[in-house]
Amino acid sequence: MDYVSETELEGDTEIEMGMIEDVVYSQEFLPTFETIPEGASVPKVEKAEFNGKSDSLFFNDGVRRIDFVLVYEDEDMKEIDKNRTFQKRKQRREYFEASLMKMGMELEAARSVVDEKLLFVKVHMPWDVLCTYAEVLHIKLPIQPNDLSTTSSPFNFLSCITRHFYPSEDLIAKETEYFTAPFEKDRLEYFYVKDRDLFFTPSMRSRMAYYILSRAPYEVRGNIKKFGVTKLLDGGVYKAAYPLHDCRFNVRSKEDECPNERYLLYNEWAHPKSFYKMQPLDLIRKYYGEKIGIYFAWLGFYTAMLALAAIVGLGCFIYGYTTQETSTWSKEVCDPLIGGNIVMCPQCDKECTYWRLNSTCESSKKLCIFDNYGTLVFAVFMAIWVTVFLEFWKRYQAELEYEWDTVEFLEQEEQPRPEYEAKCNHERINPVTRVKEKVPYTACGRCIRVSLGIGTVLFWIVLILASVVAIIVYRLAVFFSFSTRLQSDLKELEPFKEYVTAQMATSVTASIISFVVIMVLNILYERVAIWITDFELPRTKTDYENSLTLKMFLFQFVNYYSSCFYIAFAKGKVVGYPGQPVYLLGKYRNEECDPGGCLIELTTQLTVIMGGKAIWNNIQEVLLPWMKNLIFRYCTRVGSEKVIPRWEQDYQLQPIGKLGLFYEYLEMVIQFGFVTLFVASFPLAPVLALVNNLFEIRVDAWKIITQFRRMVPEKAQDIGAWQPILQGVAILAVASNAMIIAFTSDMIPRLVYYWSFSVYPYGDHSSHTMQGYINNTLSVFDIQDFSNKSRPLQTPYWFNNSTTCRYRDFRYPPGHHRQYEYSIYYWHVIAAKMAFIIVVEHIVYLTKFVLSYVIPDVPYTVREQIKREKYLSQVILHETNLKLVTKRLKPVADKILKHNEDQDEEMMDLYF
Repeated sequence: MDYVSETELEGDTEIEMGMIEDVVYSQEFLPTFETIPEGASVPKVEKAEFNGKSDSLFFNDGVRRIDFVLVYEDEDMKEIDKNRTFQKRKQRREYFEASLMKMGMELEAARSVVDEKLLFVKVHMPWDVLCTYAEVLHIKLPIQPNDLSTTSSPFNFLSCITRHFYPSEDLIAKETEYFTAPFEKDRLEYFYVKDRDLFFTPSMRSRMAYYILSRAPYEVRGNIKKFGVTKLLDGGVYKAAYPLHDCRFNVRSKEDECPNERYLLYNEWAHPKSFYKMQPLDLIRKYYGEKIGIYFAWLGFYTAMLALAAIVGLGCFIYGYTTQETSTWSKEVCDPLIGGNIVMCPQCDKECTYWRLNSTCESSKKLCIFDNYGTLVFAVFMAIWVTVFLEFWKRYQAELEYEWDTVEFLEQEEQPRPEYEAKCNHERINPVTRVKEKVPYTACGRCIRVSLGIGTVLFWIVLILASVVAIIVYRLAVFFSFSTRLQSDLKELEPFKEYVTAQMATSVTASIISFVVIMVLNILYERVAIWITDFELPRTKTDYENSLTLKMFLFQFVNYYSSCFYIAFAKGKVVGYPGQPVYLLGKYRNEECDPGGCLIELTTQLTVIMGGKAIWNNIQEVLLPWMKNLIFRYCTRVGSEKVIPRWEQDYQLQPIGKLGLFYEYLEMVIQFGFVTLFVASFPLAPVLALVNNLFEIRVDAWKIITQFRRMVPEKAQDIGAWQPILQGVAILAVASNAMIIAFTSDMIPRLVYYWSFSVYPYGDHSSHTMQGYINNTLSVFDIQDFSNKSRPLQTPYWFNNSTTCRYRDFRYPPGHHRQYEYSIYYWHVIAAKMAFIIVVEHIVYLTKFVLSYVIPDVPYTVREQIKREKYLSQVILHETNLKLVTKRLKPVADKILKHNEDQDEEMMDLYF
């Protein structure tokens, strides 16, 4: 019999069971769930008093292990127990628990020690039920120890040093490696069963328990069944559902049967004293499941690879810092005889006035730190680094897939989501089996759902772009104000004029506002993205997460990076010249870059967003759960004489969100984008990312171990949709950094100037030198050519005898027959920029392709082990089938043998 879950717990949606026939389970060996006949007596849950053991993981009999816990509020303890809603909840809960017991699960209830209104229902799965669902879920279990020799490391002689950087083997022993095969109940004797109580790990038991809880019915109306603990949680029937931690995180359990894995993880992984140690990934996977394990494995690998990038980036930064005082063009800007005598044109209409170039001396020095030849080398290095990182991660991931038995996970173990099963009311022919099956929508219906989802995402992306335009308008309006005030004679601003320019003040304030807008839009779009994905109704949990991941990343990509792309590739590119400036919306004059370029503003933007994001995430992910737990413990404190059981201690912790690790991945992938897409403008990005990640690993570990309930263990083969997203970012990063160097930095114009003396001399330099670069690359403008709209109202006292001013562009001077048109130097620079982009991109892409081809995705040793495991599985299958055939043919063979013996005896009798 099939079951459906309702979309709304209190809704009137009704779906006939006949409409979803043969959809939920395709396995022939899946047990059937008996319906409780209407009017029949409902099985009751065992009631038991707490035995006083605070760390007990068993029922009161001390034999049956607790695999899951359900928590609800007893309506009989309330004055409003006659309320229809509460009565309905009670009926659904009783039916749900009776259904669980009909399915073979055992339940025991215990009243809360802290709050008498709370009841805890402990769930246990007997051996037969475990075996059945291990087969249903294709869980791989040991068949024999791994007999393949492992290659010894060439660095074993350093083990006396390196062992201090690994978790203590005395506490966390290395697990024995086994060859595994999907479990089959009928072939139990071929599996490596030492102890039935330990054969299925607690994480496996919890996963199977949750599978049943997600499919147990809680209400029947004729031919309509509603099922799933998720809907009961949403409707308030249960307050919580979770597997148990095995002990307290900071105190070892006194129970003999307790493995104390939580305690070991805290001391060897999450405790601040262990910050320098490698992660115990096998124990993490064993305790929390493969999905959590693969996340921390990826985060640790990414952080380790960042160390190399951080060293090179720090070297690039140090090189820029030490050469800022010796940079020729920076010295010319600061020189009173050069930069002090160059008068720059106003950067806004009327209210802005003329200014001297040497007023930007400090910002020019800071720009030299990031805009130097070392940055070019570092950008090329990062393009190679990201390829090596992704290729070696594939190899490492392949090793984990084999070690953690997830090689064939997607083909064997993925089950449809209950929400998907509930909507299956259309028939189609399965393209693989060619038999009829039920699906929740037709091809046309799916097209409509996907189209609505795409339209909604595009609408929100347009909304982000509108916010970017609004911030641009803010920048234009505020720049006018800052320019007026900083160029005034107010004594209060004198200390700041040397260090703060109008561009810098505008950039910093706009970056802060941009960060706030990003955070607000994130909160709003999160709900929209979840709603869209729910509406699309993906079949499996992996499909659901991949669909949500793509939507969220597209939004976050535009949200986080749009302002950076604007500064890098749009700001200061279309400004016209002083006599004919370009206006946005016909009103706001486009803002210009500093004479040294917009690179320093891009660096400021990246620093504000990366730093602000890290601080905000830590507040949201760590501080808030800690405060909630602190307040909850204060409000529910009890006397010291009372002993609180394990299940109630876990209830006082914070629940894990429905999206689990989604936000952790999203945070790291957005950071990966900052590290790779804009690294040419900010070589310190890998350093900041490395420092952040070293804290992130331990903070995430501390958070899930000490502040949250134990997650339901889940299988995962890889990092899912994040892998192709990382590859896409890596490809885009090559073009992005090449264009930043070409169009945002001033490197290409300087190189053209440096090498141009022998081909087309610009200015008066006659050798390879940067002398005269500033004077010869700023265009000249005649102040008589100002329009009435842009002519400055005030003129500083030192400007009385000047007739021209300078501006950042490559145009012919006044009096030239092509005055104010682009000069030949401009076209040479453009040609050099395009040539640079094409050459660098082709070289880097070719190198990436060669590396991808040379580095195999799966190591040779892993391939050999996979072949060995498949061979053993086939041998066991062959032997099993041979025994079954022998068993069936044995009576026939005995009969034939007996008949032949009788004939031989008769012949002997006749002969004698």
